[in-house]
Amino acid sequence: MDIESIDVEKEIGKVGRHICEHDKKKALLIPILHKIQEDYGYLPGEALERLSKKLGLPLAEIYSVASFYHQFHFSPRGKKIVRVCMGTACHVRGAGKVLEKLQEHFKIDVGETTEDLTMTLETVGCVGCCGLAPVVTVNEEVVGELTPKKLDVLVKEIEEE
Repeated sequence: MDIESIDVEKEIGKVGRHICEHDKKKALLIPILHKIQEDYGYLPGEALERLSKKLGLPLAEIYSVASFYHQFHFSPRGKKIVRVCMGTACHVRGAGKVLEKLQEHFKIDVGETTEDLTMTLETVGCVGCCGLAPVVTVNEEVVGELTPKKLDVLVKEIEEE
C-alpha cells in the first residue's frame, strides 16, 4: 500500500460529518492498518511513521492501537503459521512434546519466526477439535491425531514449501 496515495480528506468524508476531525482520523486507523499488513505481511515501522504524518496522529497512538489487537504484527511472519493447540485434551495427549519437537527442529521459540521466513510458531488455547488431540494448525489446515511419525511428515511438509 502506498501511504502517500491515501486521500485523507476523502476518507474522512466517508466516516461522517458529526464527529471531530481527530476522531474521524482515528476511525480510519484500523482499516488502514489492515491494508498495510495485507500488503507487507506485517506493520513495518517506516510505514507506520508515514501513516502518522499522513493522518496527523502521534506515532505512539498508532502503536498503542495496533499493539492492542493480536492480529497485528510488527515483524515479518512465516509463510506457514503453525499453531499448537494447548487445550486440556491436546495437553493430556502430548501437545507439549509436539511443541518441543517443533521448537527444537526449527530452532525457534513460541512467537518467533524462522530466519528464512518458512514458519512462525504459536500456541493457542483451544482449536475446538478435542477428539483429534493433539492438534496443530498450519495456516488454516487442521492436522490432528499427531503421532511422532505424523509429526515427522508434517515437519517435512513445512520445510518443503
